[in-house]
Amino acid sequence: MDMKLELVVVPVSDVDRAKDFYTALGWRLDADFAPEEDFRVVQVTPPGSPASVIFGSSVTDRPPGSAHGLYLIVDDIEAAHEELTRGGADPSEVFHDAGGIFHHAGTEARVPGPDPDRGSYGSYLTFDDPDGNGWFLQEITTRLPGRLDPATTSFSSADDLASALRRAAAAHGEHEARIGADDPDWPDWYARYMVSEQAGTEPPS
Repeated sequence: MDMKLELVVVPVSDVDRAKDFYTALGWRLDADFAPEEDFRVVQVTPPGSPASVIFGSSVTDRPPGSAHGLYLIVDDIEAAHEELTRGGADPSEVFHDAGGIFHHAGTEARVPGPDPDRGSYGSYLTFDDPDGNGWFLQEITTRLPGRLDPATTSFSSADDLASALRRAAAAHGEHEARIGADDPDWPDWYARYMVSEQAGTEPPS
């Protein structure tokens, strides 16, 4: 049975202020319902995310600003810093952890700047919403083997898909050179290659 993360509930004190903040960051507004006078549900979704964020009135009994350790992944942490700033957020400087694996709690082990080797999983920044709910951004450029469900293949944008197609085309050209003939089943080969690339499994030969 699949169990996929669908929603995160973020407690806020001013629903309209939170709505303005998150939509200014480019998060998609999915819903804004108020079926009762004291009950309002707003749902937003970060770009490319399969999971969404809900806030509103009477949707949680947690105090405003008490949500922390919320993670978003990006493929370019410095570009994300610029985008957050343009959207009106106040992100921290990009940092990596002195321990080199994930990051320590608090700020004591933070080292300014991205990971020196720009290794995947190694660079971070933080930002808060107006109530103080805390978000981390983590740069992931390559997934470790086995970290993606091999039954699920997805692309975050048209550019992401186009890049995957170009890599498949280059690899397929090498495949045709090896077999010394045109491959009439190239769509199937492309598909297997792109799925294996995301899943971290052996590509077609």
